[in-house]
Amino acid sequence: MTDRPAIDGLGYEQARDELAEVVRALETGGLDLDASVALWERGEALARRCDEQLAGARKRVEQVLDSPAP
Repeated sequence: MTDRPAIDGLGYEQARDELAEVVRALETGGLDLDASVALWERGEALARRCDEQLAGARKRVEQVLDSPAP
């Protein structure tokens, strides 16, 4: 989990995959409190990014469905 890219530049799949790594690391344990909190905060930000990406995709699909057929 070193050399982490900026979250706002991640696509959905990248954010989802890193979030899964964060969850695994937190479930495994063995981290000190500061590392655990930092990892938790990163996970929260990744989850928000995934939600943003999904909301954007949902909006695009709705726009296509709402547009008149040619």
